[in-house]
Amino acid sequence: MTKPTNQNTGNPPAALILAISKILKPLVRLLLSFRIAFPQFAELLKSTYVDVAEKEFTLGNKPQTDTRLSLLTGIHRKDIKRLRHQEAEKEEAPAVISTGGRLVARWVSEGKYQSGENTPLALPLKAKAGEPSFELLVQDVFKQDIRPRVILDEWLNLGVVSMSEDNIITLNTQAFIPSKGLEEKAFFLGHNLSDHFAASTHNLLGQQPVFFERCIYYDGLSDDSIEELKALAASRGMETLMSLNELAMSLKTKDMAKTHNKHRLNIGLYVYHEAEEPEK
Repeated sequence: MTKPTNQNTGNPPAALILAISKILKPLVRLLLSFRIAFPQFAELLKSTYVDVAEKEFTLGNKPQTDTRLSLLTGIHRKDIKRLRHQEAEKEEAPAVISTGGRLVARWVSEGKYQSGENTPLALPLKAKAGEPSFELLVQDVFKQDIRPRVILDEWLNLGVVSMSEDNIITLNTQAFIPSKGLEEKAFFLGHNLSDHFAASTHNLLGQQPVFFERCIYYDGLSDDSIEELKALAASRGMETLMSLNELAMSLKTKDMAKTHNKHRLNIGLYVYHEAEEPEK
């Protein structure tokens, strides 16, 4: 990981303060929606300050002391000492995400599980030996370690797939976005926003090489225009992600034989719109 650039001027730019305020508004809206009051968030923020300062703002090979961390973060030394000895929670994907991601990647990229339009086939639960089916998909990825029915039941509950009366299983057109399940949605919230913010921070600090980060922004649009743009973004966006997924799957297969294969990559797209506030 690249060390953060030292931007400690004692006078943060007004533009940065404004940007942080904008970022915090939807976060605070989420916190209040789940009745997470300020003291609880403040404790989490303290812990994060100490963790980042300790790991990423070192002075050469010198050990980090409570005093230096207190000076760096503005947090009292008693809190620093307590938080440094607190066991950090590991970020682990819910089981349905860690297993499901691998299954979906195979379903949307491998030829035998795709239709002529390069879209994922609707799969029967079972089929003759060698013919594409949901059971064969699970066996291809996990051999005999996981029963297909266990995954299917969970996916049906989360809205990842739907199943007809004749046991034909259709993948959610949004690939892997559970329509239910707070734990799964919360995982993607932390995973995706954290990486997007990390890329933005990296670029803002002038670190090299820069991460690709682009967007388009328009105001003064009608409801019809919003719907047209959303539809285009959804169709073209999924095409792009599917193409990237296919390439990533093939590269990962080749990289399994290499020793230096410990990098991860996250590429995402998003669309957001809202009514503009009337001018005062």
